Amino acid sequence: MLKKPVDCKDTMYLFLRESKIKEFNTNKAGGKVPNLVDTDMRGLDLRGMDASGLDMSNCYFRQSDLRGIDFSKTKLDGASINGAKISGCLFPKELSAEEITMSLLHGTRLRYGK
Repeated sequence: MLKKPVDCKDTMYLFLRESKIKEFNTNKAGGKVPNLVDTDMRGLDLRGMDASGLDMSNCYFRQSDLRGIDFSKTKLDGASINGAKISGCLFPKELSAEEITMSLLHGTRLRYGK
């Protein structure tokens, strides 16, 4: 059974919840590692976020603004992007276009191809 997305108390997560993308990126560049697994990102404007190397497994991005984010080096297994704005996003090459479309339109969880 899939876990329900959680609101965690990680400072880095709170930066994202409060639309403090610059602070998030600065702390990440300084070596802070956020705990973003299973988090609730619904409705957030995350444009400009540095997602490289993050584990965002099982994140819930419903109706979030993800435009222009490079997720190519981000772990998104089990994440859902239902109704999100994804124009200009770069997804991991292991994710098929069909998988991304199913998640975007129907809320299915992203699964990596074998």
